[in-house]
Amino acid sequence: MSWLPDDFVHPVLVPLPGGGHHLRPIREADTPLDYPAVMGSRERLWTIFGPAWGWPAATMTYEADQADLLRHEKEIAAHQSFNYALFDAAETALLGCVYIDPPERAGADGEISWWVVDELVGSKVEQALDALVPQWIAAEWPFEQPRFLGREISWSDWLALPEHPDT
Repeated sequence: MSWLPDDFVHPVLVPLPGGGHHLRPIREADTPLDYPAVMGSRERLWTIFGPAWGWPAATMTYEADQADLLRHEKEIAAHQSFNYALFDAAETALLGCVYIDPPERAGADGEISWWVVDELVGSKVEQALDALVPQWIAAEWPFEQPRFLGREISWSDWLALPEHPDT
């Protein structure tokens, strides 16, 4: 059984309220923008994602990031999982990511998490993203029980849940 309906078409451009920023599916070609964004915020990102995903490692190389983005690009094309990058209007800066994944833990049909670069923490852009993501998921994704990791449930509580029966 697929985690998404066969006829589901994923959004390809999602504007943030207020203009100037948007989400789109990440691609391998985004590595020159993704690598400095991730590594520039690595210590904080590790505190969020490290215990669950082991990411981003302090030793992550540009080549490893490029391979990771290629994997994400292929997963998006196959509708296995989704990584949307947050960009400025001209796509000269990658400012964060939104992950939409099949459930790893029981009690949800999709698991969503997101981050912004350190310099946007507490900013209007982060606030707009925080407001947008749950609304966007409810309006455009076919989930009945989405789970917002690190938002409505802590990562440690999520890790303590039983595995999803389909994993």
